[in-house]
Amino acid sequence: MRLFNCSNCRNMVFFDNTQCLSCHSLLGFRPSDNGFIAIDSSNAALIDGVPQQGFIRLCANARHDACNWLVEDGEEFCLACRHNLVIPDLSSHENLENWRKIENAKHVLFYSLQRFGLPLVTRTEATPDGLAFEFLEDDSARTGGQPVMTGHDSGLITLNIAEGSDAEREARRVALGEPFRTLIGHFRHEVGHYYWNVLVRDGNQLEQCRAIFGNDEEDYGEALQRHYANGPVPGWEGSFISAYAASHPWEDFAETWAHYIHIVDALETAYAFGLRTRPIIDEQNLTVKVDFDPYRVEGVRALIDAWVPLTVAVNSINRSMGQPDLYPFVLSEPVLVKLQYIHDLIHGATHKAGF
Repeated sequence: MRLFNCSNCRNMVFFDNTQCLSCHSLLGFRPSDNGFIAIDSSNAALIDGVPQQGFIRLCANARHDACNWLVEDGEEFCLACRHNLVIPDLSSHENLENWRKIENAKHVLFYSLQRFGLPLVTRTEATPDGLAFEFLEDDSARTGGQPVMTGHDSGLITLNIAEGSDAEREARRVALGEPFRTLIGHFRHEVGHYYWNVLVRDGNQLEQCRAIFGNDEEDYGEALQRHYANGPVPGWEGSFISAYAASHPWEDFAETWAHYIHIVDALETAYAFGLRTRPIIDEQNLTVKVDFDPYRVEGVRALIDAWVPLTVAVNSINRSMGQPDLYPFVLSEPVLVKLQYIHDLIHGATHKAGF
């Protein structure tokens, strides 16, 4: 994630800011400009202290403190929020707090998707497989019904609203033996399934994808049952980014897709802050300067050459604070091949769209 400026006073602002701490202007993120616009009391944009002609509005979800994006003319919801089909009952304070956290993570996802220039199709009668989200409250314990499961189905991404609770999410991480479980991780993973449909299945890429990830026609339900019953495939570390990725080619693709975006977004943050490492010991192997825009690199090797030294440093800082590693994953050579495929797939789609 990059750093931003207030359009009125040029003070530094962050992605989740709603007000400039310097000039106190209300702020709105405009995806088309990839920047924050200051808003005056008459809903005019403020550029360097000068009100602009026209009228700008925040997304309707700003009234719930769940969005800080601007809407396009005639729209009620912003680029990210218009993909919501179902949100939870907001009369519950717990639901509201969890939903705000979920929306924050979802907006980080949409920042990356629009930076890549990936297609963002809403779910309508004309496009029934468009990208959509439902954030559901699980009341199965009370009703005896089916529990809400996080997942993807033909463009519809479902997320249990309880995942917004740090305590609940951590309990699930421990129960499932996962090294890493975050809201942004959920979104990046599940949207990977959606883009498999769009870019691979519908993009004439099945043969190439299967050569890298394996045969997706393997029974998905049986593969997941086997994974949960028997545990991960022995030796999965040599070929997969995570144990779950080894369960089925679809999950391998989605996990690799998520990690690609993890790496790109984190490196953009490092780029924005001008981060570099130059350790006193092993200087040759772990020295790096993140001085490039990771959204614009030509190949994945440039990303990894910066990412590995950076994560060694940041993981070490986390350990100094008694925290888990920021990035507890090993990037084997087969995983790098998969990451390169994801890189090529995303940038190929971007070029076709004219970005």
